[in-house]
Amino acid sequence: MRLRRIGLVVTLALGVLAAPLAAKRATNTIPIVMTNAGDPVGSGLVTSLGRPGGNVTGLSLLAPAVVGKQLELLKEVVLKVNRVAVLTNPGSPTRALMLTEAEAAMRPLGLRFQILDARGPGEFEAAFSAMTIGGGIGHLTRKCGLSIDNLLSVDMVLADGRFVTASAEENEVLFWAVRGGGGNFGAVTSFLFRLHPIKTIIGGPTLWTLEQAADVMKWYREFITTAPDDLNGFFAFLTVPPAPPFPENLHLKKMCGVVWCYTGPEKEAERVFKPIREFGPPALYGIHAMPHPMLQSAFDALYPPGLQWYWRADFVKELSDEAIALHVKHGSDVPTMHSAMHLYPINGGAQRVGKTETPWSYRDATWAEVIVGVDPDPANTKRITEWSKTYWDALHPYSAGGAYANFMMDEGEERIKATYRDNYPRLASLKKKYDPTNLFRVNQNIKPAA
Repeated sequence: MRLRRIGLVVTLALGVLAAPLAAKRATNTIPIVMTNAGDPVGSGLVTSLGRPGGNVTGLSLLAPAVVGKQLELLKEVVLKVNRVAVLTNPGSPTRALMLTEAEAAMRPLGLRFQILDARGPGEFEAAFSAMTIGGGIGHLTRKCGLSIDNLLSVDMVLADGRFVTASAEENEVLFWAVRGGGGNFGAVTSFLFRLHPIKTIIGGPTLWTLEQAADVMKWYREFITTAPDDLNGFFAFLTVPPAPPFPENLHLKKMCGVVWCYTGPEKEAERVFKPIREFGPPALYGIHAMPHPMLQSAFDALYPPGLQWYWRADFVKELSDEAIALHVKHGSDVPTMHSAMHLYPINGGAQRVGKTETPWSYRDATWAEVIVGVDPDPANTKRITEWSKTYWDALHPYSAGGAYANFMMDEGEERIKATYRDNYPRLASLKKKYDPTNLFRVNQNIKPAA
């Protein structure tokens, strides 16, 4: 590239770093002006947004250095603000950096921090409500409980058009119902959560060969039920994605694994992970420190909108040797790269709440199991559906009976009753009170009591 007679280079590829990076490699003297580059600091284009240095300057949509100032202005304008929700696109390559900067900026301002994900307008409603009112499980369940266990109040629009607040002090029975009863009682417009200070976690995936799967599951069932609540790990049968951080020799290989999240003292991490690192040993040990949002979004790019999904699920109290043998048989035969079986631990913090304190009645279960057949190609619909059904049929006799509502499809009234057990009659009675015509019925529907 010959630039000797050029006095200025302007790169116009919006949000793309390739052009300004190529120009910088070509010259360190001619001024380069970039427009809306992604992360100029992280890519090494400039030293900082405030003082870029060198021969590169311009504009960037990413401005982590000014997030704190933006929040200060928000605090000045909205005097009573005490919590801020950050709506992000999980597919964005700069998401983790922006969330880390936002979280750090909020702490000195006394602001509470909530992350909501949506890839587009069609996912906004689900991002704000579906996770919570069905229960809410994830990497922090063993430490912090379910999402509903940390819900302090909700604002709702009821079937008759009234706008109400429900909490432990106001509309208490409605507050009970929405903490696990799904979208049966109204449209929730806002949530107030009890938050927990989580910054850097230590976690990531460990993978073992299918030949080790039975031994890994037997070890895992004992390990996770006695591990400190600061450690969470869900077990999976999967196909290794053909992309970093997975090594090429494992790409598209069917394996079993556990995705870990440790939130305890860093000085204790070596001791906590020692038995994990040594068992097998694993073919991949991908444990390292990272911001919590990085783990939350680690696999988002693998599951873009538009995929076909077929779900079957159960709560599980125990993993017997017989059940493990069946898991290995069917889990080893995942039909497509996106298909998987996950066992999410729901012991620890989730079991510190009584089974009638919220509609979520399976406080005595140890895992929430989900079997998902997933693929982008409609030609594989039958294949992924039959695998999921066959797998579930084989394991259901070893289950606790019901399932996590957010993992269920349209499976009929009896299945819903089995999910809520003794709490179902109370839910049906409250449904009659708040939604007697069953306006809110596109959900795991609880019919109004007769």
